[in-house]
Amino acid sequence: MHPAMLTAYRRTSYEVAGIHVRVGRRSPGMDVLLLAAGVREAAFVTAFNPYSRRMPPGWNRRMLAHLASTLRRRQVSPGTGSWRRWSESHLIVFGDTRPTARLARHFRQNGIVTIRLGQPAHIQVISVSA
Repeated sequence: MHPAMLTAYRRTSYEVAGIHVRVGRRSPGMDVLLLAAGVREAAFVTAFNPYSRRMPPGWNRRMLAHLASTLRRRQVSPGTGSWRRWSESHLIVFGDTRPTARLARHFRQNGIVTIRLGQPAHIQVISVSA
């Protein structure tokens, strides 16, 4: 992932249920949410703007709805990722983050933001298949 993209991920504020998460920082509120969900980890994922290429709003909404339908058997909550004037809708997927990373690759995302109980949030870079 390009260094400027990594910087954008780090500066973004991810939000779910009024709880804000920043890469590199621990979120006590997120720990409470994870425990309430009965899991030890979760990940923020989106289907917006594949490979960080801006797509029309309607396209982004349809792709996020498709991602949500793919996750119908998982415990999911709506969230957002915002920095400056930019904002994208996200889903937070509770539980094992490995299937979420595979879906992110399928939806052509650069990475996901993972949260583990008691630990700072971090970026999991999704390798792009040729």
